[in-house]
Amino acid sequence: MNANPDFSDKAKRDYALVERAQRGDEKAFAELLAIYKDSIYFTIFKMVKSKIDAEDLTIEAFGKAFRNIDQYSPEYAFSTWLFRIASNNCIDFLRRQKTRQIDIVSTSSSDEENRIGDVFAKEATMALKYDAPDPEESIILQQKHAMLRNVVANLKPRYRELVQLRYFDELSYEEISDRLGFPLGTVKAQLFRAREMLYEMLKDRNDHLV
Repeated sequence: MNANPDFSDKAKRDYALVERAQRGDEKAFAELLAIYKDSIYFTIFKMVKSKIDAEDLTIEAFGKAFRNIDQYSPEYAFSTWLFRIASNNCIDFLRRQKTRQIDIVSTSSSDEENRIGDVFAKEATMALKYDAPDPEESIILQQKHAMLRNVVANLKPRYRELVQLRYFDELSYEEISDRLGFPLGTVKAQLFRAREMLYEMLKDRNDHLV
């Protein structure tokens, strides 16, 4: 399908990148991320008023957009499509937060990581940060931790290292970028790809993780 002939030069540039991304070109994904990450971040930040949440929601928004890149219709500018995804994702997040405030009386140390929105992050944090489990809980958490380590070990080396640094060593995106010498946009783009792979690998084991 051809792009809308009324597209601006900027929209045409984006569409060319989208076509490359739809063919699996990771550099195109990284370029789109670099172009829009700041504007998406500040849009989300205005809604959630939290830098940490805005950062995670920005990556989630790009993850959803890139995961469904084949569904993008060139009838509309890519930026319009992307901002709609980001806004809807943010609205869902705020709705979940409101529900938690009503339903949850006390919070645990895993609550912050739950916001990342996938099974891996939730269970990794529980396994690593749970302060005082009883003996039975300790065994269960150790088993979950071992399972997660085994799943991570099946990732390609570049993704495995990123997951190790982000979720086990708890480095920030900036710290990972500095340590590996990768552009920040590349780190974020590859991390959400790694998380998506982990989610798919863990889906079949979900009953054993919750």
